[in-house]
Amino acid sequence: MRALRLEGRRRRRENRRDRPGLIELPQSLPIAPDASYRAATRGVRAALGASVHIQDALGTLEQLQRSDEPPRTARVRPLESGPFSARPVRGRPEPGFVAFLDGVQQSRVVAYIDGAPIVHGTAAAVVRERRDRRMHSWHSRVEYRLYAPRHHLPQDIWDRLAPFHPIDSSAHDSNEPEPSRHPLSTLEKSVHLVQGHREELEQRLAERWCDHESRPLFVDGGISGSERVARNGCVVGVVKSHRTLYAVEDALNIVLRLAQAERTSVFLLEPKRRTAVASWYLRLRDATGRDPTFGLVRVEIARDPNQDVPARADEVSRWLLAEASPLALPDSRWDRMAYGIRDSEEFLKAIT
Repeated sequence: MRALRLEGRRRRRENRRDRPGLIELPQSLPIAPDASYRAATRGVRAALGASVHIQDALGTLEQLQRSDEPPRTARVRPLESGPFSARPVRGRPEPGFVAFLDGVQQSRVVAYIDGAPIVHGTAAAVVRERRDRRMHSWHSRVEYRLYAPRHHLPQDIWDRLAPFHPIDSSAHDSNEPEPSRHPLSTLEKSVHLVQGHREELEQRLAERWCDHESRPLFVDGGISGSERVARNGCVVGVVKSHRTLYAVEDALNIVLRLAQAERTSVFLLEPKRRTAVASWYLRLRDATGRDPTFGLVRVEIARDPNQDVPARADEVSRWLLAEASPLALPDSRWDRMAYGIRDSEEFLKAIT
């Protein structure tokens, strides 16, 4: 444990000195400057009194949560000429990315008030830049928030939580049904709010990169959530999970049968209330005898009507194939994870 604390301190010092001229991102209503889980727990205990039971942390809610999103397939529109097919990536793998962006989140129950959970959320994101074969922090953010269901708490309890600037985890839009009083429902809503906070931090860092840089940035996940990012040619999003597969019928067989260093035809991805992007599937590693999604990623880049789509898809795919080494072990997602993303996650774990 002492070694981990020392590593966290070292990385925080490194983060502060790496780019001293970079403008700080604005804070977004943290509950306190040092509001870690333990600090927030002490503060809530002092605010609510000894009669309120403080929950012992048994792990994060993310560890307990399971995805309720059903697996599905979806039809998309092709951008590359010719039939939808598997295509070998032209050229040898070559490094092209100079930086990697990733984020993490942690949600923990602080207390239950008449069954209503009060949750502490941590959201963090970092851009790690590769310089002379070593990783350095270009910029990072760690923010904390407290989540409490206002409609499920006595008014005096909510008033005592007010100094922590709590986010209402029972709030809902007028066109949505009344939120359930069930504690698990409130916990799920809190986790989704923390996830939204993490995505917000990731988008802010990606937008800042686009404002200051034109060099290629590897983003862990999709890029369509921010129009500024989705329209910038220097950003590449890499999606590792496949609850939704953007292919149907024969096209789905083509995706699942991709060989190593093969990609699919490029297609247009048009998410609702998000920016359209160009996308394709790429197999990073040989999946013979393994799960059909082993080593499979989906790539997102800006849609540029004036771009040579096949040439750009091959170029980015060569960059991604080059990131397959060194291995991101011991992470269980090593077959789809770039080492630069694993380094980013380890950095964030050390400072949160």
